[in-house]
Amino acid sequence: MKITTLHLGSLGTNCYLVPSGENRCIIIDIGDGAAKLRETLESRSLTPEAILLTHGHYDHVGGVEEIRSHYQIPVYIHTADEKCLRSGQANLAYQLTDKAFIPVKEYQTVQDGDVLHIGSLEITVIHTPGHTPGGVCYQIGDALFTGDTLFAGGIGRIDLGGNAQEMRASLERLSNLCGDYEVYPGHMGSSSLDFEREHNPYMGGGI
Repeated sequence: MKITTLHLGSLGTNCYLVPSGENRCIIIDIGDGAAKLRETLESRSLTPEAILLTHGHYDHVGGVEEIRSHYQIPVYIHTADEKCLRSGQANLAYQLTDKAFIPVKEYQTVQDGDVLHIGSLEITVIHTPGHTPGGVCYQIGDALFTGDTLFAGGIGRIDLGGNAQEMRASLERLSNLCGDYEVYPGHMGSSSLDFEREHNPYMGGGI
């Protein structure tokens, strides 16, 4: 599975294009860079089938409505973060940008343990609150999209509406997953779950 990574917006948020069929893909997180994303999709003759959001902060949802409305595709977010798709106050746009946030007009909510079937993909939702109340990871085959829960060598901030106790529990849950996964975080480079288990100081509860 060849996954394409784009870095969108001033914070370089990772936007992932995951193949879901011939010339089709799903999109995971869209920061402030919808024009760059559209250019990439068009240059590669890719048709997106859905947008999956790991959480609701502006740097992960700022470009969602432009892409959703253009392609008329579903958007998925955990129910605890759905207010972030309606409000620039809730998604911290007022702190992260001087641009006006465009609310997302249509979306669907997911819960822990949901399994989505989109194109050729089976996608398992793992609720991992801590960075935000509705933070999730998406497991697709041997890939784990961790948003701002788990980074390579680090974790997401907990001082922007997060919760340290919930983050510890979420990291423990990820650490206890069976097997190894390629980890695709919301910022910076990829890693593997085995590597993070061994080397990431936060995986042992050190928050």
